Amino acid sequence: MIGGLFIYNHKGEILISRIYRDDIARNAVDAFRVNVIHARSQIRSPVTNIARTSFFHLKKSNIWITAVTRQNVNAAMVFEMLHKTLALMTSYFGKVSEEAIKSNFVLIYELLDEILDFGYPQKTDSGILKTFITQQGIKTTSAEEQTKITNQVTGQIGWRREGIKYRRNELFLDVLENVNLLMNAQGKVLSAHVSGRVVMRSYLSGMPECKFGMNDKIITDNKDKDNTNNNSDIIAKKKNAGIAIDDCTFHQCVKLSKFETERSISFIPPDGEFELMRYRTTKDISFPFRIIPLVREIGKTKMEIKVVLKSNYRPALLGQKIEVKIPTPVTTAGVNLFCSKGRSKYKSSDNAVVWRIKRMAGLKEAQLTAEIELLPSTENRKWQRPPISMNFEVPYAPSGLKVRYLKVFEPKLNYSDHETVKWVRYIGRSGLYETRS
Repeated sequence: MIGGLFIYNHKGEILISRIYRDDIARNAVDAFRVNVIHARSQIRSPVTNIARTSFFHLKKSNIWITAVTRQNVNAAMVFEMLHKTLALMTSYFGKVSEEAIKSNFVLIYELLDEILDFGYPQKTDSGILKTFITQQGIKTTSAEEQTKITNQVTGQIGWRREGIKYRRNELFLDVLENVNLLMNAQGKVLSAHVSGRVVMRSYLSGMPECKFGMNDKIITDNKDKDNTNNNSDIIAKKKNAGIAIDDCTFHQCVKLSKFETERSISFIPPDGEFELMRYRTTKDISFPFRIIPLVREIGKTKMEIKVVLKSNYRPALLGQKIEVKIPTPVTTAGVNLFCSKGRSKYKSSDNAVVWRIKRMAGLKEAQLTAEIELLPSTENRKWQRPPISMNFEVPYAPSGLKVRYLKVFEPKLNYSDHETVKWVRYIGRSGLYETRS
């Protein structure tokens, strides 16, 4: 059976050594270190044979646990025993690491004496072993966990160090949104949602506190609750309508208590780039583009596809990186393309026509016509007409999210909100944007 069990750290230093049979010598420890842990090539097999000695090994984080034998043993049983040993150590002292093994080596030797008797596996159930090995394991905490606990107790800000200085205080805020849409050929929206992120780049001196406000529907409704007496108030309310956020998550620097009470996002930002929040909305989405498809089958060997692309945003804005992918039947033999704007190309590898437009202003229209020649087919199966997909980028937020204010306060260094240079940018991109044909 098992001749010995060794536990190594990542350097190959022995942490636990227990020999059960006389046929395993001490030099087996060095053989495994040289041939496996310090091997130049990557060891893929969990079983290594060195000089008629078999080493069954597992690696957990930075620890190697190895069972050694010179006999023909059941490999599945040995690995089951190794996994049970790791599970036992976890149940006694938590995370299995080099520090934990050094702190609990007496307990581990006690466990190994009960688990294996002359190399034969015995008791491996933690419930049974805890009835007569009642010693409590010493649970160790990593440096990161210790820092986190210290920060929670002392109130220290772990995500930003003190003493940061910049000659020019700047704050960049990007509202990045992906709009997802599934629409039928008649223009009815079947499903739609926007997933967005607010990404910030902070180059601010000291320990500033920032306040960020957006047109959340709760704030807007509260402000406009008493202003519905005349038509002008109703028009103003519609113009400044807020967005209904379905769910959102924040960076750890955000003070959630203030958001719940005041609906303002107050935080001390980390230095450099970070993601302030994520959100998702499904209502009142402004779709940047509308695709109107028309498919006409002319006999069995010809087909005509017309696609009209309309931009729905303001004329002052420009959509970029526009790409429309129009699927074609598998039996397509050739395609003649005519487009009023941009360039189009048939890709036989994808069975699709790809239509690219560099830029497109708002409230404009473009059209593509594809005359498709089909190979004769004996199959009567009808073409399923996969949806037309689209990629694009527009300089506004399709959800309607607007930054109402972005303020910076730093009382210690005495620089005001007006002295801070702030930049806000909106980018809307396509997620899964499809129209059925």
